[in-house]
Order: sequence, then C-alpha cells, then structure tokens
Amino acid sequence: MTAADCLRSADARAAQADPSGVPFAELDPALLRERRTSIKWTRFPADVLPLFVAEMDFAVAPEIRDALTARIEASDIGYLDGPGPLAPAFAGFARDRWGWEVPHDHVHLATDVATGIVESLRVFRPNGGRIALPTPVYPGFFEMLEEVPFEIVEIPLVPSREPEPAPERGPRPEHGSPTANGTAPRLDLAAIERAFADDPGIDAFLLCNPHNPHGLAHRAEDLAALARLAAEHDVFVLSDEIHAPLAFAGEPFTPFAPLAAEAGALAAIATSASKGWNLAGAKCSVIVAADERANAVLRGLPPETVTRASILGLHAGVAAFSEARDWLDRAVAQVERNERLLGELAAEHLPGVRLTRPRAGYLAWLDFREAGLGGDPCSRILEEARVALNDGRHFGAGGAGHVRLNLACAPDTIREAVARISAILPHSSKEPR
Repeated sequence: MTAADCLRSADARAAQADPSGVPFAELDPALLRERRTSIKWTRFPADVLPLFVAEMDFAVAPEIRDALTARIEASDIGYLDGPGPLAPAFAGFARDRWGWEVPHDHVHLATDVATGIVESLRVFRPNGGRIALPTPVYPGFFEMLEEVPFEIVEIPLVPSREPEPAPERGPRPEHGSPTANGTAPRLDLAAIERAFADDPGIDAFLLCNPHNPHGLAHRAEDLAALARLAAEHDVFVLSDEIHAPLAFAGEPFTPFAPLAAEAGALAAIATSASKGWNLAGAKCSVIVAADERANAVLRGLPPETVTRASILGLHAGVAAFSEARDWLDRAVAQVERNERLLGELAAEHLPGVRLTRPRAGYLAWLDFREAGLGGDPCSRILEEARVALNDGRHFGAGGAGHVRLNLACAPDTIREAVARISAILPHSSKEPR
C-alpha cells in the first residue's frame, strides 16, 4: 500500500468516527439520551432531535478524560487560589496557534466565560453606562448583562462589500450567504464610530470573536480599526473568544488583545477550553489582560471569582490546551465535513432557506424568512418537525426569522434534521440522501 493509499484509508476511517474514535453509530441521539444528563438530552421529549445548545455529541478527548480521572483518584477536588498550570498551558496554545505571546501573570481565573464577562465589566466600568453589542449575537449576552447596570446599544452587522474568500477545501454553494451578493457579514465600523462619538457615547463594547451565531472570523483590519476607535473614545472592549480554537482550516483567527495593546485601548478577553473541547460543565475559564494597564484592573477582581472556578475544569483545560490539540483538529475537520453536508442538503431539500457558511465554531445560522413557515419558524420546526433549534429572535436585531443549528454531531443526525424540516416546508423535495 502506498503512502497515498494509507492517507486515503485513514481519511475514510476518520469519516466514520468522532474525534475520539467512537463510531458514529454510537452517537445516535437515542443512545446518547440514555447515557447523558445535560440539558441537551433532558429539556425536550425523546422524539425531539436536540440541535439547539452549543454542546458537542462527540466523546471527550482521552487526554482530558485521563486528566480528570487522575485528579479524582488523587482526591484532588479542592478550592483554587489562582490559574497555576492553566496560565502557561493557555499561553502556549495562544503562542503556537495565533502567534500571541501572553504573559502568564496576565491570566486570571473565572468560573466560566459568562462570569468572566460580568466580573470584568464590574471592575473595568464599576458605574455601568452604555454597552454596545454587534447583533444578532449570542443570546446569553443579553441575559448576563442583566446582572450589571448597563444600557444595551445594538449595532447590527452589515454585509461585506467584498466577496467572501473561497474556502480551502471544495466549492462553496452560491446559496451559502444571507446577502444578495454572496458576501459574509462584518462589523459596521461606521456605525460603531458614530455610537462611540455620540452624546452620550459608549462606555464598553462586548465583542464576540469569532462571532456567534454566524461563525464569523473577524478580519484583522476590522479588529484593528475597532481597537483604534476604542482607544480614541475611551471605550473598554471585552472580547469573548470562546470559539477561537475552532477556526476552520486555513482560516486565520485574530485575537483582539494584541491589537488593543498596540492601539492603546483598554481591553481584556474572556475564553475557555469549554467550547473547543466540549467542557462547558467543567466550569473554568480565563480572563486575559491585553496589557499591564488592564492587568492592574483585573488584579482587583473579587477573590470569589477565582475560588468559584472548578479545579477539575482547570486540569481539563490544561490537558486540552497542552495535550489534546490533535483531538481538536479532528473535531474541526469533522465539523467542516458536516458544514459542507448541511450546505449540500439545504440547497437540495430546503427551498427558500439561506445558510450563512461558518468559518469558525460548530454552529450554523439559517434564514427561514422565505421558506414559508411564517414569522416563527423555530416554533414550527419544533412542533411539527420535532427538531429543537435556537430561535433567532433571541439573538437581537436582525435575528428574527432565523434559527441556529448545532453541527457537532454524527452526519446522520444532520441528515435526519434536514429530512424532518424538509417534510414540513410548503415545497419540500425528495428525502435527503
């Protein structure tokens, strides 16, 4: 067998199993519902296909499983007093993947990214004020901001003036954009500048980088421009970079912190291994200061921000960033395969549905406004097709008529979801293959 034959054989095997090598047949939703107890598998009745929450169906990375088992066997389940080994583990990953040199003492702990966002806002802008969000965006932002005294200013994304770059692997269907000219959305820098310069202006900006729900990897020039505007108008920028490890092959991810430091903007980032390695329930995240000025502020975080983080989550994160990078790469490759599958099936079986093609993360954003399901397609899909998706109305301005779908599952789960949805459309076609 030649080297090329071996490579093709390995690719074929990978296409039949998840990143941990578990056969896709074992990721049948009916089987997972019997084994797992998270909200993904308990919120809806057994006949509902759950593709709503950002939780992978894939089995946990063996390196992470072993790290957690070792901590349990050592009865090492106590309180934390700092990031310890997580700081160099994250810094090493950031250096190797993104070229970002992170001083270890700039890394601070929080329970999860939501806690990191709320606590950062409390110390950087203790008097609250006005906070800008690019929308539609992760609904959790609206929920967590109820904990702090901020008025939310929504700044909708806009279509890019330039065509979306071609992918590294295979063609992109022409239907794959929500805009008429086949371009991807991007930050509306003109609107952001107007909001920053307005009276009253903006005190803080909550960036989602990469952007959820679109899977948008923000362009470096857009982020640099945002950093310059923030520095000019004294706006604190907090960047949620939880989906950053999941950038697709050939798609550059640009961390915001180095650009903020260069521009002199006050900024921090909140991130975790939880999305990249499916560890949401492990409860450990990091807040990283963009520069020493921001780090001085983060030193004022309440002690409970650290002690409420999980020691198991910390060691899971260390294993993820240091030892489970190959698992991550296999997960991203599978999500890319599922994304292409969804694009093909949507083009053939979901007439009127327009799909924003993600370039990072494992979430797909679908526009159902012309599909004939009325003004509340998410409810119709749940009630009639028995598929649970996220309702675009909860994502802020621009989200109505859209749904978000989870791609981190077995390919047959994608096929089943499309088949069920296709069956309730007014002009459904033949069954998905």
